[in-house]
Amino acid sequence: MNVASVLIIVLVVVILVAVIALIWFVAMYNGLVRVRNLVQEAWRQIDVELNRRHDLIPNLVESVKGYAAHERAVFDEVARARSAAAAPGASPAQQAQQENQLTQALGRLFAVAEAYPVLRASENFQQLQTELTNTEDRIAAGRRFYNANVRTLNTKVESFPSNIVANMFNFERAEYFEAEDPQVRQAPTVSF
Repeated sequence: MNVASVLIIVLVVVILVAVIALIWFVAMYNGLVRVRNLVQEAWRQIDVELNRRHDLIPNLVESVKGYAAHERAVFDEVARARSAAAAPGASPAQQAQQENQLTQALGRLFAVAEAYPVLRASENFQQLQTELTNTEDRIAAGRRFYNANVRTLNTKVESFPSNIVANMFNFERAEYFEAEDPQVRQAPTVSF
């Protein structure tokens, strides 16, 4: 074998390695972009359901007001919590905190409603309560989907070798959207 043949073989190997590295780099970058877009899409879906929840609350408050007009403090608390939760521009962690406060205020509103059997029997109130429950279920499903995508993105951003590409193009960890409702976190009591 002469020197020219060896140089051609070395050149082919170097070009092949460079092409493989380029394909790996592009695939890693595209994978990060795909997961980041999934996280953003999942957050938009949660936002849609949160807005639906925020839109249901005034109707629910009005239903209860008709029966319990003297419970002004509870209505004001729900209104303040709803306004804070509906304000745009919050990060997922901030939004979760605001939604938790709204959930607590709604819990107090439902406690007021419990004192009025005629209200609880009202078809309008029952329908609003069902809609709110269905919306809460969709928010919970959206939260699970969003958090799964956040986990995937964060794993890619932190693990080797994809973290090299993530650092080069400023991909960042995403925040989880976590429920802090004490009733959700509390273990159920069992008695025999």
